[in-house]
Amino acid sequence: MTDEDERELESELARLQQEHRDLDAAIDALHQSPAPDLLRLQRLKKRKLQLRDRIAFIEDQITPDIIA
Repeated sequence: MTDEDERELESELARLQQEHRDLDAAIDALHQSPAPDLLRLQRLKKRKLQLRDRIAFIEDQITPDIIA
């Protein structure tokens, strides 16, 4: 992997982590509302799980495998 590829992955990782935090805040706010929209809540949680999977994939790409 080149340095440019790694920088791009790190940039995408930072963006996805920020989106994940934003979704977390949105989910918390929706839970606090008097009548939460359950469908919207379900969609936000699903998107958050997708982001978590993508974040884990990118972190695996950035972190080199160390064979002991």
